[in-house]
Amino acid sequence: MGLGKREHQQSFWVAADKLCNAPRNAFYDRLNQLLDEVKFDEQLEEAVEPYYEKSGRKGIAPGTYFRMIFIGYFEDISSQRGIAWRCADSRSLAKFLGFGPDEATPEHSTLSLTRERLPMEVHRFAFELILKATAENGLLKGKTLGVDATDLEANASLKSIVRKDNGDDWQAYLRKLYFEETGKDNPSDEELRRFDKGRKSKKKVSNDEWESATDPDSRIGKMKDGRFHLKYKAENAVDLETQVIVSAEVYYGNRGDTHTIEDTVNSAKTHLRETCPEKEVQEVVADKGYHSEHVLDVLQNESDLRTYIPEPDRKYQRTWTDKSPQ
Repeated sequence: MGLGKREHQQSFWVAADKLCNAPRNAFYDRLNQLLDEVKFDEQLEEAVEPYYEKSGRKGIAPGTYFRMIFIGYFEDISSQRGIAWRCADSRSLAKFLGFGPDEATPEHSTLSLTRERLPMEVHRFAFELILKATAENGLLKGKTLGVDATDLEANASLKSIVRKDNGDDWQAYLRKLYFEETGKDNPSDEELRRFDKGRKSKKKVSNDEWESATDPDSRIGKMKDGRFHLKYKAENAVDLETQVIVSAEVYYGNRGDTHTIEDTVNSAKTHLRETCPEKEVQEVVADKGYHSEHVLDVLQNESDLRTYIPEPDRKYQRTWTDKSPQ
């Protein structure tokens, strides 16, 4: 039995031919083949050319950037730092990105800078290229769409909210309320905390009156676990036959399901029309949170789609006397 070394001195250099070859990953190898077939890298490099300087240090290639985004999705990694660490740690993923055994993969800061540099139009173009590749390989049917949404916690704290009318933060707002009710000025932090905890009125925080100073597009809302937080709403339309995402939309966190499903379905139809015109959406499936008379009317009568949306349990009997038969 060999004994483990307690101390190990790293070699100063190692020849590339002495390094072990990265293990093959059939999924990522096949994915690279599909991307090559649709000239993914070439088309992206042409699309992003206006957003890069002609001189200076070369940035990360757009094909490499989007492959790292794919890895985050397939490996279920939500942070850019986690994606960069995973790519640096895995030889097979580095090979998928196009890096040799003696080359370092991009750091998370490079990934963040590239994301800030490229506009939404480039990301949408990359999404359409992927849809085109799936359609050409028989992985996209487009007949039946499943729509569902989830909450995305914003990268901002509730402590950062300010009043829209005067820019006061929460502490300044409490000081004014404290002065109105007690007539005392300059309370201590402890007095403010006791006052805020004990007051019975004006406890609710409205999105009409408050916004985040660091992320104005986020909205205050209740998360799935019951916590109140600044959030967004992500809604996807998925091809139910092949599980391919046809549309991925992000909305304000306080928009309800019945107010966004129409936009998501129309976005999916647009993507299909631009990538594979022969595909046509015919059916939409969603859970009971999407049920409303307006949604059913728009999807069935205006968009000519068959809907499968269950009606939620009602406390009271519905009244249909003022509704049309259709």
